[in-house]
Amino acid sequence: MRYLPKSPGDRKEMLAEIGVASIDDLFQSIPAEYQLKRDLKIPRQHGESEILDRFRDFAEHNAAGYASFLGAGVYRHYRPVIIDSLVQRGEFLTSYTPYQPEISQGTLQAMFEFQTMICELTGMEIANASMYDGSTGAAEAIMMAVRVTGRDGAVVARTVHPEYREVVTTYAQHQEIPVTEVGYAANGRVDMAALDAAITSDTACVLIQSPNFFGTIEDVAAIAEIAHAKGALLIVSIAEAISLGIVRPPAEADIVSMEAQSYGVAPSFGGPFCGVIACKEKFLRQMPGRLIGETKDKDGKRGFVLTLSTREQHIRREKATSNICTNQALVALMTTIFLTVYGKQGMRELAEQNLAKAAYLKSALAKTAGAKVLFEGAPRFHEFVLETPKSAAAVNAGLLEKKIIGGLPLVKWYPELGSNASLWCATELTTRKQMDAVAAALAGKKA
Repeated sequence: MRYLPKSPGDRKEMLAEIGVASIDDLFQSIPAEYQLKRDLKIPRQHGESEILDRFRDFAEHNAAGYASFLGAGVYRHYRPVIIDSLVQRGEFLTSYTPYQPEISQGTLQAMFEFQTMICELTGMEIANASMYDGSTGAAEAIMMAVRVTGRDGAVVARTVHPEYREVVTTYAQHQEIPVTEVGYAANGRVDMAALDAAITSDTACVLIQSPNFFGTIEDVAAIAEIAHAKGALLIVSIAEAISLGIVRPPAEADIVSMEAQSYGVAPSFGGPFCGVIACKEKFLRQMPGRLIGETKDKDGKRGFVLTLSTREQHIRREKATSNICTNQALVALMTTIFLTVYGKQGMRELAEQNLAKAAYLKSALAKTAGAKVLFEGAPRFHEFVLETPKSAAAVNAGLLEKKIIGGLPLVKWYPELGSNASLWCATELTTRKQMDAVAAALAGKKA
């Protein structure tokens, strides 16, 4: 937005029109202790050369040359260079939400292809285009389930990403949706007995994540059977989309909420990411966001339309199912290009690489004296929980000196696991040399 300066004469004229004598009179309703009476503490204006020098200085503080074993909902995967080449084209980069959608055929087709591939991956019948991210997608899915069932409660597994659960809590408290959390068993999966006991006649849905926050793959079919027997819907959240290259899609679910960041979206200090909701077709009318459809024009040529848009900018506010309004089409386009480049076979091979890398890392770290892998006995993808002899924070401090970023300490969200537990991840970008180096560092040896 351009800065439009006002002269003293302009200000005087505006104040007179409003009917006040001065700026102070205009803001007199604000308590004095909250009024800023001094200049803002901001640096002076910079010349172009000074700005370049400043950003070069910032760049020198980036963590270049570090090996990273962090995952926990944000994953480092290779991004084909074609992604940026295409999304930076003016036709895509400058387009906003298509309020007159039918003239935006290129954008609509990209969204349609995105929806199609998401359905193929998740085993669902329809998908939207798209949500903010995985966390808001999970919260929106719960509200969607409440509308579908007419019930008002949600049961959420503690194995769901803790920050997803925080977002769900924020949404739920203002929607007056009571949320019950259920724990996990010794193998890192949802405690099935506790889950069964937690579902009541008021439960609209059960939310699980698979692979879950500990990297363990849940028994979706068994959980679906428990939920459906009591009239509740099952929502499956997927934080690591690459897993769908090898993990069976959660076809038994009613709604799938997914974070598609792994499909060609850079970590970028935490966003923007690409959330998805897919579901059974019978829930179409309660789905938030937008849905693109395929049709034919009067000459019989293939075309695309905005079939459904349940946002408050398009329909009456009281009928809107969501107020999500930003244009995620560009980020969704990144994932569409990624999936097109890899294809079905490429996606499977990529998932297999991630699976193999994590298995090697887990084996190497488990051999370290005093280290123990938690939650064994259930299938997992490319993350695992490691308990070390020293606290995770102390271990990570030592690794940083060797330019290694260790696992994520879990004590903040799972105090029962203690301060020595951390979550480790390996992707196709993690090299064997890096894994051998971190194993050696944990063992106190030179790589």
